[in-house]
Parts: sequence; structure tokens; C-alpha cells
Amino acid sequence: MGLLSKDIKSLDDLFVHTLQDIYYAEQQITKALPQMIEQASDPQLKQAFQTHLGETQQQIQMVEQVFRMHGHDPKGVTCPAIDGIIDEAQEIAGDIDDPQVLDAALLAAAQAVEHYEITRYGTLVAWAKQLGRDDCAGVLHQILDQEKATDQKLNRIAESKINTQAA
Repeated sequence: MGLLSKDIKSLDDLFVHTLQDIYYAEQQITKALPQMIEQASDPQLKQAFQTHLGETQQQIQMVEQVFRMHGHDPKGVTCPAIDGIIDEAQEIAGDIDDPQVLDAALLAAAQAVEHYEITRYGTLVAWAKQLGRDDCAGVLHQILDQEKATDQKLNRIAESKINTQAA
């Protein structure tokens, strides 16, 4: 189903489609993070990725909860955006020999993922509220807060050492 598909006729349909999109995205992220953990050389960055892998696994369960609360079975739809972000990160990482530059590239890729998730969850929270689903909005807002915190943590790591070491 494309974003402008005839199957999307209402805000509720769009909400469910976007929930399916982020569900797929979270699953792809759990597949990509172990490789990023393995590639990272900085211990603080490795730990941040490991922590976020655990959070992402929790977030999948929370998204599944929102599906059920909203009367739908959890199901994903292919998300070309997250696939592209992950593919680009893997391609760039494969071309870098310097471990410090690789850490900077991995961190930047992780932040691109976080920014995508922040936009999706922010939209889902707003739509859930508009649909009168404050229960769903509450769960989604918890995930949004985690994503923002992860982005801030990655930003601190980048500014305090990773980018300086790569320079």
C-alpha cells in the first residue's frame, strides 16, 4: 500500500498505516543494531547501541500494544525510508578503514534513524489524540521520549569525543 493508496480513506486508516510503517522500521533497526555494535570501536558508542537495542525491542512490544488497543493485529508494511537509511549506513561503513571515522559514520547513521523515528512517533501521537485515542497517544509518547533521549545521548557522544577523534 502506497502512502496515497486508495486503501487510506481516513485519518484512522493513515494512523494504522503509519503504525505499520514504524513497526516494520523498529524490526529492521533490531536487525541492524547488532552489526553496528560489532563495528563500533568506541566503548561508549558500543554501549549506547547496546542500550538502544534493548529499548528498541521494548518499543516493538509497545507498538504491538498500541495495535491491540486500537483493535488491530500487529503487522508491518515495508518502509522504504528506513530501508534506505540503513542501506546507506551499511554502504558507507563498508568503505571506511579508520575506526574513529567509522565510529563517526555509525553515530551519524544512528542519529538519522532516530530523527526518522522521532518524526513518525510525533505524528502518531498527534493523530492518536485527534482520533480521541489518548490511551494510544500515551504509549506512543513514551516511545517518542525514549527516541529523543537516545538522540540527545548520541549527540553528546558525538560532540564530546567521536567527532573530535575522527577529525
